Amino acid sequence: MDFCVTGLTDLDKRWLTEAVRLREEHAGHLDDQEANRRARQLGGDLATRIENRALWLAERDGMRAALLHWKQGARLALLVLLVAAALSGAGLAFAALGDGQRPVNVFWAVGSLLGVNLLLLLSWAMSFSLAGEQGASLGRVWLWLSEKLARDAQAVHLAPALLLLLQRQRLNRWLLGTLVNGLWLLALGSALLVLLVLLATRRYGFVWETTILGDQTFIDLTQALGALPALLGFSVPDVDMIRASGVSQPVLELARQAWADWLLGVLVVYGLLPRLLLAATCLWRWRRGRQHLSLDLPGYSTLREALMPSSERLGINDPEPAAMPEVTRLADAEHSAGALLVGLELDDQRPWPPALPATVVDAGVLDSRESRNRLLEQLSRFPPARLAIACDPRRSPDRGSLALIAELARSAGATRVWLMPAPPGQALDSERLSDWHQALEKLDLTFADTAPLHWLEHGHD
Repeated sequence: MDFCVTGLTDLDKRWLTEAVRLREEHAGHLDDQEANRRARQLGGDLATRIENRALWLAERDGMRAALLHWKQGARLALLVLLVAAALSGAGLAFAALGDGQRPVNVFWAVGSLLGVNLLLLLSWAMSFSLAGEQGASLGRVWLWLSEKLARDAQAVHLAPALLLLLQRQRLNRWLLGTLVNGLWLLALGSALLVLLVLLATRRYGFVWETTILGDQTFIDLTQALGALPALLGFSVPDVDMIRASGVSQPVLELARQAWADWLLGVLVVYGLLPRLLLAATCLWRWRRGRQHLSLDLPGYSTLREALMPSSERLGINDPEPAAMPEVTRLADAEHSAGALLVGLELDDQRPWPPALPATVVDAGVLDSRESRNRLLEQLSRFPPARLAIACDPRRSPDRGSLALIAELARSAGATRVWLMPAPPGQALDSERLSDWHQALEKLDLTFADTAPLHWLEHGHD
């Protein structure tokens, strides 16, 4: 099997690498002999080999497909949050102005539009500066919803892997900060749009009311809040308009427009602009930091000897896989050449090698870990166009043998299995032979009880 990294960003590759590491921490070491060998073959520094190993395992075990499902779920979850933010903003606008039957209390309207936003903004800023991280609830909701919408069992380690990967370089604060501030920006933008529609289609009166405060308090507060919006061209009610809005008398049309303009200016300056600046800053820091994202190499120290061995080791110590991997034809089969015959765990009763055509190479008998690894290393560098594997059907088709056959088949352009006849005076067990047939059919490999020498030599029967 040849893994494909087309369509994966640098973040995706490191994300999958971290997810594979977490999976191995929780579920134990994966069967990675072929992955290690391919990583060594591709070369590069330790970080590159770790990444290539993880990408091969992720492709084999379905984690790459799970990543695509998770990202689709993340987009859907983001769409849900965007719709909710837009609807919430519209609700703020309706709550602030009402139905137009009663005058609008201007300071209640400001509180309705900006109160929750400013409280959460201060909370976010304090947690960001004091704790160094931001525990945005919207960010956690988004990650949780993304995992639920992915609906892929292999995606269980993706969200934790992403958080761990980003936390090491403190990029999670910028990613979630972009999300949180962007959602609030949309909500406040939606509130501004609905305010404009309501103010353009309904007639509102504006008042302020108090029991214990004096007129001057509201005059000072109104002018203070309107100072910055005035720099952007928004109107601020004058002193007479402010005083007139506090008593029961008809409100002049000019005062209505001034209060409406003041309210819009306060929303833009104290609501929209801070969120816009924060969202842009977080997005800039996120994009900049993502370009320098790297793996935590000390966390992969156990792989150093396997991927960059100080001396080449032979043999394997890993248990056999619980399930047979699927045989995928070699992706670059056009670059393979030659024909090879290999025997699998044949005893001395089998004369080896049989008489071979001059164009067919004898790869010997694989009867030890050393011989297996040596041949696999050779095939990874020089894949044959045709490979025949001779098996003794008197032996049971155990998982280890079938896994080796599948791994050999992945390294060749085309593969056939030769189920050798019994030696003179012996007979094959029909049930065991049937087990071989079923196992090889599951691997989608061609098999026969005669030596495929003509096929090896000429490429056809």
